[in-house]
Amino acid sequence: MEDSSIMFKATGISKSYGKKKVLSDINLTVKRGEIYGLVGKNGAGKTTLMRIMTGLQPATEGTIEYGFEKRRYGDVGSLVETPSIYLNKTARENLEFQYMNLGLKPDSSLDETLRFVGLDNTGKKKAGKFSLGMRQRLGIAMAIVGNPEMLILDEPINGLDPQGIINIRDLILRLNQQKNMTVVISSHILSELSKLATSFGFIDGGRIVKEATAYEIEHANEKQILLECDRAFDLAAFLVSKGLNAETDTNPGKVTIHGEVDFTDVLIEAKAQGFVIKDIHNIETDLEDYFVSLVGGETHA
Repeated sequence: MEDSSIMFKATGISKSYGKKKVLSDINLTVKRGEIYGLVGKNGAGKTTLMRIMTGLQPATEGTIEYGFEKRRYGDVGSLVETPSIYLNKTARENLEFQYMNLGLKPDSSLDETLRFVGLDNTGKKKAGKFSLGMRQRLGIAMAIVGNPEMLILDEPINGLDPQGIINIRDLILRLNQQKNMTVVISSHILSELSKLATSFGFIDGGRIVKEATAYEIEHANEKQILLECDRAFDLAAFLVSKGLNAETDTNPGKVTIHGEVDFTDVLIEAKAQGFVIKDIHNIETDLEDYFVSLVGGETHA
């Protein structure tokens, strides 16, 4: 792959089971070092796409490219659907099996991995006695054996209690920030992914309907005023000098003011400085509205 900033690229990916088409012309790019959030309702095609990304199953059409030399299965770590763990074995024994599966010799990295995911003090306790959150962390530990280039996690917070969600979220952030691991994570809960991801892909009916930046998601749940002005840059600078959160980056030729603002005060101050406001819009939405507007239906379907 010519662009070294790209970790993974899917072009024209489609998948059919017999006459049923579950993915259609998927185009998706994951940048190196980012956390990419794949958002969609249950049944939208997230798991199928992730299985293709990991190499667990082939696409019917299209091409997959990796920004590294993929030599073995473990080069892409994955936790897709339920963790493949031995319930009658300890956390350490499960990791030992994973090392052998990948043709690796267990070494000091095994204990370091257990510490990293917070399972170093489980001793002889069998995985069958673990909480759901502990099993998810063990599944992630097995997925990062061999220090993969990319980690793919399918709904890792699904069914967890609030503390379990916090633990998994913290673990994913540390993997990304401390181990420089590129992560692709799916969920049907946008509000949770918004706390993790740096970019997003929305999937519905087997298609990517939109890709968005963290900036867009961050500002999707706040009130905004959009001003159209012939001197947008100057107006934004003036409003910032007045203590307002204003910018022109996302709407060239227009000024976006974030947060609660009094319309009248803005217009009076702008007019006093000689600015001519051509148009003004009040924008108010939230993350659930944003999700529904893209994929339709219930946000937790």
